[in-house]
This record gives sequence, C-alpha cells and structure tokens, in this order.
Amino acid sequence: MKVRDAMTPAVQIMNPDDTIADAARLMVTLDVGALPVGEHDRLVGMITDRDITARAVAKGKSPDTQVRDVMSAEVLYCFDDEDVEHVVDNMGDVQVRRLPVMNRSKRLVGIISLSDIAIKHVAEVVGQSVASISEPGGRHRQSA
Repeated sequence: MKVRDAMTPAVQIMNPDDTIADAARLMVTLDVGALPVGEHDRLVGMITDRDITARAVAKGKSPDTQVRDVMSAEVLYCFDDEDVEHVVDNMGDVQVRRLPVMNRSKRLVGIISLSDIAIKHVAEVVGQSVASISEPGGRHRQSA
C-alpha cells in the first residue's frame, strides 16, 4: 500500500506568525493534534498539541505567543508514493506519530498518522511502530 492510499489529504497549514491560541482553536475544530507550519510556500515546521502544552503553557507563555516560538522546526516528511510499511518503520526510528506527506515536487499533499495507517493497514505493522515510537527519548523531545 502506498502512503497516498492511507493519508489524510485535506490539511490546514498554520503560519509561523499565528498565535498558539489560533493553532489550538484550529486543532479543536479539525479534531487533530498536529498542524504543519508553512511560510512563503515552504514547510517550516510542525506544531502539536504537546508543543503548546510543554513549550508554552507549562512555561507560562501567553496565548498570544507565536507558533514559531514553540513549533518543532525540524521538518520530517515522507512522499506520497512511498510504501506504508517503509514509512511506518521510519516513524518508529525517529519516534514520531505523524508526518506531512509531500509529492515528488515537494508540495504538501497530506498528512499521515498512525491512526490513518491503523484504519487502512495491518494492525501488526502499526503495533510494531507504536512500540518503537513509545520508547523513551527520541529526536523530538519537548525541551526546545
């Protein structure tokens, strides 16, 4: 199965100058836990509900704090024509639960999460990935 067959194609993008309150409201409206952040037609980061909690609220930052101040600036992504099993292995290796999906022209075309994969793929593959992602540590710690 290809990523394009499992991903969520409709993706809202935050601007790094938007506030974390705007991001939180959009997350609630869309019922999602992460949003890509784009600037000048370029993906520059991701903001998650956990970023808002750990990097802003827990540190006493204002709801008017800009997204750029708490987002994860390292952009990890996959391509829409990659095999899902390969992407799941990579998600486990880098310990992330979701990835933006790009086409080969490096245009954002969707987002893929473990829940997308669980709905459309073999449960055993997802279980192995969750175990890898859940190991302590990882590249995306909350101390930024």
